[in-house]
Amino acid sequence: MSAEPTGPVWLFCPADRPERFAKAAACADMVILDLEDGVGEDAKSAARESVRECRLDPARTIIRTNPLGSAHFEPDIGVIERTPFRQLMLPKAETGDIPPILGGYDIVALVETPAGVRQLDHIARSPTVIALMWGAEDLVAALGGSSSRHASGTYRDVAKHLRSATLLAAKAHGKLAVDGVYLDIPDLDGLAAESADAVASGFDIKVALHPTQVSVIADAYRPDLAELDWARRILGAAEHSRGVFAVDGAMVDAPILSQARRIVARADGARTGQR
Repeated sequence: MSAEPTGPVWLFCPADRPERFAKAAACADMVILDLEDGVGEDAKSAARESVRECRLDPARTIIRTNPLGSAHFEPDIGVIERTPFRQLMLPKAETGDIPPILGGYDIVALVETPAGVRQLDHIARSPTVIALMWGAEDLVAALGGSSSRHASGTYRDVAKHLRSATLLAAKAHGKLAVDGVYLDIPDLDGLAAESADAVASGFDIKVALHPTQVSVIADAYRPDLAELDWARRILGAAEHSRGVFAVDGAMVDAPILSQARRIVARADGARTGQR
């Protein structure tokens, strides 16, 4: 995986459900085949076998292993190394010191423990890590809490802290910033609002749990016509201007130019990432 995402919508798919693999790949930009939380203890071996037999495009497939140091981690890697897949998601990431066995992989570090939060900068510095994602539920559970959200649906402060810190660490070190999942699958309005906030905040990617969430996230990343027209006019004017200039009476400087480029890039990504 390069520093540029293949598209803004990634989708989890349980690795023990191979009948769902092709459908997931058909609707999302990237598929995350999950060997961890999405698979029960009694189905771990079957899930690894499904990964071994999987024929999805390696460029558009990530394998989420079980945590480093767990009983399932080495069996996971033992199977994955016999496949063409070289993009891994490491759950409960707590260090940027990636073991030699993972030297040939691109790592999406999923930060979701108190120790991981404290080590975010170290994790982001690792040359093997190409993206950072955050997870609120495991963090709150590790803290002894009961819920990452208020009754209103908004995140509690500790979850907001992890989300913001993950975004800042990723961007400080040139890594992809991946926004976490929205657990209330039927609540598409809530997902739309959270996805819009992810876009406005600067997250490159948001992860879906269910195929019904994919189009909602994709719509959030797709600029509307007015927004795209504004961005293109800004960039067009910049070709004939030096330093600070004005468009529609508003000052345009380097940060505004960066915003305009990002909007156009989102539009291009929406076209190339459509399934």
